[in-house]
Amino acid sequence: MRYLSVVDTAKKWDVSERSVRNYCAQGRVSGAFLSGKTWNIPENSRKPERTNKRKERPLTLLNILREQKRSKFPGGIYHKTQIELTYNSNHIEGSRLTHDQTRYIFETNIVGVEGEALNVDDVIETVNHFRCIDTIIENAKTALTEKFVKELHRILKSGTSDSGKDWFAVGEYKRLPNEVGGRSTALPGKVSARMKTLLTEYNAEEKKTLEDILDFHVKFERIHPFQDGNGRVGRLIMFRECLRHDIVPFIIEDDLKLFYYRGLKEWDREKGYLTDTCLTAQDKYKTYLDYFGIAY
Repeated sequence: MRYLSVVDTAKKWDVSERSVRNYCAQGRVSGAFLSGKTWNIPENSRKPERTNKRKERPLTLLNILREQKRSKFPGGIYHKTQIELTYNSNHIEGSRLTHDQTRYIFETNIVGVEGEALNVDDVIETVNHFRCIDTIIENAKTALTEKFVKELHRILKSGTSDSGKDWFAVGEYKRLPNEVGGRSTALPGKVSARMKTLLTEYNAEEKKTLEDILDFHVKFERIHPFQDGNGRVGRLIMFRECLRHDIVPFIIEDDLKLFYYRGLKEWDREKGYLTDTCLTAQDKYKTYLDYFGIAY
């Protein structure tokens, strides 16, 4: 075995002589030994890792979404999520924009129309939904609050024809009673209290499971706190909460709509309907992650 001096090792590792002595004294250089006051260091020894070296954060889906959003990276998972989540969630609620039109608006900020009339609200809510997704990505790690829920609604409905109606409260809870699917919902005077209770109970446990997120969604939709836009806001919250708790998120596509509605209706009697529907949607999102080489 050939041994090097501290001076030679310092040059080889491109560090100070003092650092080499410290590494040896701390027992971090295998095979190094003292002869009197001189350190003898095996020539094949490797430079120890710095103990205060910053550890890289694991590259999570949320990290990737944030980075691709920041860099405006085209054709990645952020791009795919924006188009698929916006198109499907709006389409469930009656938007007549096609998938290609939704994609074109996102990619070019231009409305592509050829020989047809488009509903202006469909276009505005599509652009607004893109902004909502950006909002949930940027705020995915904060606690879910009434303020944040209302902010999603404000972004989604701003500039629509509804926003000009004196009885429609953009970014605020509903003023008039409404039904959903023939079922009664919380009366306007009770919405605030019920939302506070729901959020308090939900936030009581720090770590959430998929079932916790689905249970919150069902209760949110039954309260139906806004005059319109509850389904889209609710699905945005589900996506956000999955990101927050490192659960693979999912997008309810139009072909799952009837199963999704059945799951909401039957949750108290049979949780499997909604759970299986969302797991099917989750499997579809996993195919996107597989394609882009993103671990989960």
